[in-house]
Amino acid sequence: MIETVRMKSIIMIGTSLFLVGVRAQSEALTSSPYSLYGLGVINQTGIGAFNGMGYSGIGFKTDSEINSLNPANYGLIPENSFFYDVGVRAQYNTYGNITDSEAKTNFNFSNLALAFPLTDGLAAGITMVPYSDVGYSILGIRTNIEGSNETFESNVTGLGGLSDLRINIGYRMTDGLRLGIGTSFLFGAIEESESFALDGSTFELNEKTGYSGVRLGMGLQIDLTDAITLGSTIQLPTRLNGNLKQSVVKNLAGSEITVEEDQASNASDFKMPMELGFGIGARFFGNLALNVDYKKNFWNATDQNENLGRYVDQDILALGAEYLKNRTSYKYWERVRYRAGFNYDNGYLSLNGHKIEGYALTAGIGFPVGTRSGSLINLSYSYGAKGQVQNVLIQEKYHLLTLNISLEDMWFRKRKIN
Repeated sequence: MIETVRMKSIIMIGTSLFLVGVRAQSEALTSSPYSLYGLGVINQTGIGAFNGMGYSGIGFKTDSEINSLNPANYGLIPENSFFYDVGVRAQYNTYGNITDSEAKTNFNFSNLALAFPLTDGLAAGITMVPYSDVGYSILGIRTNIEGSNETFESNVTGLGGLSDLRINIGYRMTDGLRLGIGTSFLFGAIEESESFALDGSTFELNEKTGYSGVRLGMGLQIDLTDAITLGSTIQLPTRLNGNLKQSVVKNLAGSEITVEEDQASNASDFKMPMELGFGIGARFFGNLALNVDYKKNFWNATDQNENLGRYVDQDILALGAEYLKNRTSYKYWERVRYRAGFNYDNGYLSLNGHKIEGYALTAGIGFPVGTRSGSLINLSYSYGAKGQVQNVLIQEKYHLLTLNISLEDMWFRKRKIN
């Protein structure tokens, strides 16, 4: 009976993850002008506590929350625990160049996740996060008419992105060695629209490019001592299959004519690079945890280009810290968790010979819920910037607030009745 309830609950929650991910693709999760390129802006935010720790945690050893940054850590999930994590985010962005500036606000979900034991030392997890976000609007683009001195203006907008539905499995081989494997199902669509007027007629070109593919990954954690853990991850390269649908509508003297409607064709596949990650986690004095992560994404090997630039190898450095005075204290404020971090990303796009680098400063706090479980309400704040105000580039600055409800449920523990 317990196993039946367990399976029904897992299937129901897993289905909800999928449906929410599909729904989110039709909403703008970003307003960044850099989402114009490729698959859009690739999401770096994590789950729960890790948003406040510089998005670091490859070597972070924990048995009281979901660490989706390394599938090997799932091997530490206690046999009687079931973890949930639901997150939302609000982001305020400002964009500017030498002459103009603009501000926009976005609010949407950041993740849905669950993790559960299969047997002692073997556990699985399902997560749904946005992999990439597209949301841009470019107005008043002037283009010369070939063979004349006349010009016309066009407006271009983009919306959509990809979702990442990931299944992770972690296995604790020994007390100090854990292995993990992950499978990502990447799917979604990017809708682009261009409209312009010419000689009293208006034209609108609509394109919808769908992408789908599967990606495999692995993780490892080794405890050098009780206080120091080394971690590593790898995401294998893959191709995302592309499918393009487009239509062209012409409006002349109030009459609308569909020139071309929903012509389906194969779009160019998008190549995903191999990604390597290394991390070290350490605990000091029993209540201070420190993380250092380094990631290398090999975009050069994909040999892909954009109209104005190309994809180049990417380096990411992440630092994080968490302070918890006493996890088992009866005093509430001694069980509150305080976090801080830093993240530097030298970028994977080179436009006009300049890489689009960025950084983020993060802070977070975890408020415990109850006294007998690891349930937390995690609040995180990030301040970051991307790009630069020179060489025709735009600098983007943002304030990001993330709220995660991270719950632990003791589902499978037998209750004793006196």
